[in-house]
Amino acid sequence: MGNHIFILAAIMLVSGIFGGLINYYQMNQNTSDSGSLPRCIVIGIGASFLVPVILDFVNSDLILEIQGDPSRLLIYTGFCLIAAIAARVVIVNTSDRILREATLARAQSEAAQQELRVLRDELLPLVEAETEQDAPLDDGTTPELDADLDETAQKTLKSLASERYTFRSLAGLSRQVGTEETATGKALAQLSAKELVGKVSGLHGIRWYLTEKGRRMADLLV
Repeated sequence: MGNHIFILAAIMLVSGIFGGLINYYQMNQNTSDSGSLPRCIVIGIGASFLVPVILDFVNSDLILEIQGDPSRLLIYTGFCLIAAIAARVVIVNTSDRILREATLARAQSEAAQQELRVLRDELLPLVEAETEQDAPLDDGTTPELDADLDETAQKTLKSLASERYTFRSLAGLSRQVGTEETATGKALAQLSAKELVGKVSGLHGIRWYLTEKGRRMADLLV
């Protein structure tokens, strides 16, 4: 009986080493990892020594049959070799699948965060416009009309304040003000530099809106 166990252990050891070598030469030809070969061999030996447990789970009498029929050793050796080779394949496939799922989840998370940032930028002016302020947002003084604003900038500011839309496009503002888009763009840049207007990049492109400071300034132009 002792010799029988020794023979089976030797078969599992040799099959595990051989299966690990097969995995190494099949799947690690282009790697520079010096620990890849020992890792493959250890995995192969570990999987090979699990064969008796698997046979017990399926209620197989192969180990006992080997004592009466030594030719059954070939079948047992094949099982050990298959287990040693399959172990590496299962581990690699599982790790690759987990890595792909983690990468996909990270990409989806980043996309969701970007959408939330865009949504926040779009909603903030709406909330600011619809919320009553207890006090002015700056130093508390009464705003005065900025003399540096040219006629186009003033018309653009009034147009932003008079329309029912909170977010306005450059083309829509140009049509209402009656100027070319280039002139309206320069006016918006001037107003943005004075923090009278802001802009957001949404699903429909760049849209302009009045800040609270710009809203109070627009009231002076009416």
